[in-house]
Amino acid sequence: MATGGQTPDFLTPNPNAAREPRAVAPWVIAGIVVLVILGIFLARGHHAPPANPGGAGLAPPDPYSVNLVFSNIKMSEASSVGGAKVTYLDGLMANNGGRTLTGLTVQVAFRDYTNLIVQKETMPLNLIRTHQPYIDTEPVSAAPIKPGETREFRLIFDHVAEGWNQNYPEIRVIEVKFK
Repeated sequence: MATGGQTPDFLTPNPNAAREPRAVAPWVIAGIVVLVILGIFLARGHHAPPANPGGAGLAPPDPYSVNLVFSNIKMSEASSVGGAKVTYLDGLMANNGGRTLTGLTVQVAFRDYTNLIVQKETMPLNLIRTHQPYIDTEPVSAAPIKPGETREFRLIFDHVAEGWNQNYPEIRVIEVKFK
């Protein structure tokens, strides 16, 4: 211990002492890792907003779809013996165009309370063939829809997202096949 107000030798820097060499490699590797992570965040964050936010995520409609009118839409649910719930979307579809339809593919979008899509299903539109003893469906190809005809349809969903806002989903015709 030093006495008389002098600084102990171990606290006094020695200008003649050699400096320890510092390892540069860990700093270079850490810098590269930071740059890679920063690059990933920038790349993910620079996506342009969708041109149509309300329809984001849906395929463009088929050009012939302007001739197809959906009406009298109704939804219902049923439970199976095993406890699974099935949701049905029934309605009418009118072919106001000049061609006979042999197939329709639709996208159905269920939205949440902020109008974002929480579930999107792509499926063929099926027509209702009979109502008794139960509702039976068939593909459009089995009973083509002529110009001017209105037909009943049914879409079946094995699951609907819990965040769904309980409004009717959007139905968009994305592909039409003709006779």
